[in-house]
Amino acid sequence: MGIKQTKGSYEDKFRQLDEILPTPNDYRNAAGEPGKEYWQQQVDYKIDVKLDENKRRLTADQTILYKNNSPYTLKYLWLHLEQNRFKPSSLAERSSVFGGLGQRGPATQGADGKEPAKISFGLLRRQQFYDDNKIGYTISDVKDAQGKKLRFMINSAQMRIDLEKPLLPGASLEFSLKFAFNILEENAVAARAGYEHFPDDKRSGGNDIFLLAQWFPRVAAYSDYEAWHNKEFLGRGEFTLEFGNYDVRMEVPSDHIVASTGVLQNPEQVLSKEQRSRLEKAKSAKRPVFVVTAEEALENEKSGTRKKKTWHFKAKNVRDFAWASSRKFMWDARGYKQEGAEQDLVMAMSFYPKEGGDLWKKYSTEAVVHTMEVYSRFSFDYPYPTAISVNGPVGGMEYPMITFNGPRTKWRKDGSRTYTLAEKRFLIGVVIHEIGHIYFPMIVNSDERQWTWMDEGLNSFLDGVAGREWDPNIPWGVEPRDITDYMKSDLQVPIMTQSDSVLKLGPNAYTKPAAALNILREVILGRELFDFAFREYSQRWKYKRPTPADFFRTMEEASGVDLDWFWRGWFYTTDHVDIALDKIYKLRLDTENPDIDFKRLHQEEKDKPTSLFVKRNREQGKKTWVELNKDIRDFHDKVHRFTPINKERNKYRQKLENLERWEKQALERAIKEDKNYYVFDFSNRGGLVMPILLQLEFADGSKEDLHIPAEIWRRNSKQVSKLIVTEKGRELKSALVDPRWETADVDQENNYYPRRIIPSRIQSYKKKREGFEHRDIMHDIKTELKDPKPNESPKK
Repeated sequence: MGIKQTKGSYEDKFRQLDEILPTPNDYRNAAGEPGKEYWQQQVDYKIDVKLDENKRRLTADQTILYKNNSPYTLKYLWLHLEQNRFKPSSLAERSSVFGGLGQRGPATQGADGKEPAKISFGLLRRQQFYDDNKIGYTISDVKDAQGKKLRFMINSAQMRIDLEKPLLPGASLEFSLKFAFNILEENAVAARAGYEHFPDDKRSGGNDIFLLAQWFPRVAAYSDYEAWHNKEFLGRGEFTLEFGNYDVRMEVPSDHIVASTGVLQNPEQVLSKEQRSRLEKAKSAKRPVFVVTAEEALENEKSGTRKKKTWHFKAKNVRDFAWASSRKFMWDARGYKQEGAEQDLVMAMSFYPKEGGDLWKKYSTEAVVHTMEVYSRFSFDYPYPTAISVNGPVGGMEYPMITFNGPRTKWRKDGSRTYTLAEKRFLIGVVIHEIGHIYFPMIVNSDERQWTWMDEGLNSFLDGVAGREWDPNIPWGVEPRDITDYMKSDLQVPIMTQSDSVLKLGPNAYTKPAAALNILREVILGRELFDFAFREYSQRWKYKRPTPADFFRTMEEASGVDLDWFWRGWFYTTDHVDIALDKIYKLRLDTENPDIDFKRLHQEEKDKPTSLFVKRNREQGKKTWVELNKDIRDFHDKVHRFTPINKERNKYRQKLENLERWEKQALERAIKEDKNYYVFDFSNRGGLVMPILLQLEFADGSKEDLHIPAEIWRRNSKQVSKLIVTEKGRELKSALVDPRWETADVDQENNYYPRRIIPSRIQSYKKKREGFEHRDIMHDIKTELKDPKPNESPKK
């Protein structure tokens, strides 16, 4: 009967989640929405920054206006210094391990002790970059609005500024500082930002693409549930910041093109008349229009200049600011119209070098527009004036209005550029994902440092919707079937684990929560309830800072469905889904009418297989004693033991007389209908309670799908039985749990009843001989050393 409940082993999988969620209050109420006293800080920035291309260095003057909207008095401010995270003395670098799980950047092998340690070329490159460059901020002139110096202390990648006098609730503080740092080489350090060098460009010394993010000292968030968010950046858990307004001027070489968060304030000073005309034309174009063409970008990258230009951008109500600069960029744009929205026209734009090629020309900006079309249905209209995709050395990162995306074409010896199907899918997927991040967490401002899944998981769920609406044949990795291997592995930690402690970030923070939400939408709530609740969450927390409790409570409150069992199982445990169909019993109604039941019993007796002994005796022609002595007979030889007799008929009639009228009617109807009664035994082998999706196949070839809610497990989460009744003539042939792989069940084989023959394949192979003694040195020592081809083109 499956897994039995034993004394002391009871576990309530449906226990209410409020026991572990924060208590609702006036800041965040029990419905999961901002409370009547909700508050958050505001931080405005004014920055003048200079890019020294030759030195690969930024220098800047920064002014910050901090408004204390909290009910608390502040004696100091905390700032994040993410460039210091890469200093050898930082907490992140000093606590890094060699090899192992969860490493970002150059790969290492062998640190698990199962094979000799190895150092990759990438790690060597990283170490050499550290040897050759000074890393981290130089910070000076920290002073208030009156020019008075403020005392500050730098601790690794964080900075505390001590205030001259406490900052009262409702008060504001303005202060300024100067900073500078050497820009990291992204391909060497894996810093989520930095420069990429192109040594083979025709310009002497080559060219760079600069992606600038985490580039300025940023005031840490201060919230009602954590106060200062001053957990240091270790490289895994990303960011959470305050909303504010930005006024930024970037001085760059005059032949550079700049892409940035915000709106360009001085197009007349930095763009030609033709470029401004093209940008205007792009607003109403059906397909992207080039503002800087491929030919212009190629010509531009052939030579440099000592002249400078200042690009001026302003951004309202954003939580961060990023930008990119290079003379290699071509630039295309297309207007996306949102009738009746607060931002009725959004400029979707892409910036990319020749290395992006036709792949970027065809798909980048189109993917930006598609993302906004889909995400707006599930959340809110895109509220910013631009949405940008930039190609550079970062594989995929997101910031307000701008994203960095990595896929490219490959240069061939015939001068052409091609791309594989995998690279095409990667570009479309990463653009959708990163543009989607502008909604989550750049607008719905969850804490990435603490709960990666709140932006990556929700965003992966939605990029899976957008991706499958683009092309369902592309494997988007958000289906329940995509997470089963991880869910049965021993490398799991609960989704609610803090970001830096997660063992395998991709499955844990992206795929598993995305698959969970997919199941919640398609299997548990249905699309109408889910979509309403998800949109309600998005709009409640637009430009605000939600926590997991706010998400869980909103989804329950807006859908009207108790989901505590779902959140508890999927997000707080490492249980997996494995529901086994152990047995099916077929029950027949005993009428106790001897004329009916005895006939059936007689037939069941005759249907039993003949014993092997009797079968072989008959095959050998052996006669039984009864057959050889037919002259000896008695009553029992003439009347079989299933013959009904009047005594039993009278007993049956008397029983009918003793029945209540309704009992008699129920029995008579059941005898007339002669339905089939099947009892299904299910066991929960994975621990995670889920609905049972059951497909029944009948003898006539027809099929029927049944949805048994997860609440069937509420009194026994280990084993349950279910009665299923079918009409007369609908004989059950087989049954299958989760026939369409909708619940992330890790073992499909125990879903079949009766069990199927397990499909597999035979692979032929020849074992390779290994070891130095198997090298044919006697023959191979005669091989001549080949010289490099003098006219061979370098790899680009």
